[in-house]
Amino acid sequence: MFKKLFIIMLPGFILCAAPASLVELTSLKKGQINPLVRFVGSVMYSQKSEIASQSSGIITKVNFEIGDEVKKGQVLAHIDSELLDAKMQSLKANLATMKDEERSSYKDISRYKKLFASGSVTQKEYENMELKYSSAKNMSIVSNANLKELQIQKNQKIIKAPYSGVIVSKDINLAEWVKDGSKIATIVDTNNLEIVVNVPIDFVNELDKSKEYDIEIGSKIYKASLKGAIPSGDKLTRTLPVIFKVTLKDVFTYEGQEASIELAKNIQKEVILVKRDAVIKKFGQDVVFVVDDNLIAIMTPVKILGYDGAYIGISAPNLSEKTKVILKGNERVFPNSPVKVINEASK
Repeated sequence: MFKKLFIIMLPGFILCAAPASLVELTSLKKGQINPLVRFVGSVMYSQKSEIASQSSGIITKVNFEIGDEVKKGQVLAHIDSELLDAKMQSLKANLATMKDEERSSYKDISRYKKLFASGSVTQKEYENMELKYSSAKNMSIVSNANLKELQIQKNQKIIKAPYSGVIVSKDINLAEWVKDGSKIATIVDTNNLEIVVNVPIDFVNELDKSKEYDIEIGSKIYKASLKGAIPSGDKLTRTLPVIFKVTLKDVFTYEGQEASIELAKNIQKEVILVKRDAVIKKFGQDVVFVVDDNLIAIMTPVKILGYDGAYIGISAPNLSEKTKVILKGNERVFPNSPVKVINEASK
């Protein structure tokens, strides 16, 4: 019975003996800040292209379906090139013959040049040999250019993705005839997005292309830059469409998906300020950890009102200038856990 009691109490003993987390504290202070206002917009794809055929013929191979993710340069389809291949084979043989004639004429003109210098051939005979060499050389150039033209046409029989993206429509099937300009597929770039938000004019005037903005898409925050405002607003709401650019990696979004951004305008509001590192995400919300007189970390949800350099303006009940919050080490702290302070709180 003694052994069972020892085993049952051991986990509780270990839990009580857990060391306190080492943290650094900071104080809150009052100040003024530009309050943030939330605006909701929509996700738009920055690139959406209808891929068209540059050649006519029968579709011999299709390598994609709707919804496929493709890379830039990936082959999507093949158009029959059998007749073109035969023409190229014939022209290559003809080019080889032209090259042989050119080499033979070059040797002849070198020989005739010596004979002309010794008086063994007339000037007219020498000029005729020069003309023959020049003609053979020009014929080789023409044949080579024709072969390059056919190679370009051959390349156009292979339809490739113009950039990495997702196929959203398929407009061909195997064995169908397509002509120049026929639509093959529609592709969208899901990595480079544009966020369109209707914003009041007084907020637009405060925007800056050199700044980064936080945009929320699907409960996640992404960094965005300002592309610009469209100078054609809504007369009823007095708003302008503003476009922000966002680049995502390995994240899929839908066109029309909701996106939100918080913007500030030049109106000062008195708030409680805290250093940025003191505010962290915990359990899906913005929080600070307040340290009480017993050195216990109390998790306190806060609302972010705005930013001022290294400080964040926050709102939360029971917070004042005397409140001490964790500045460093808060990522290792859990609610109601003990802490050990290794600095004096400073502003």
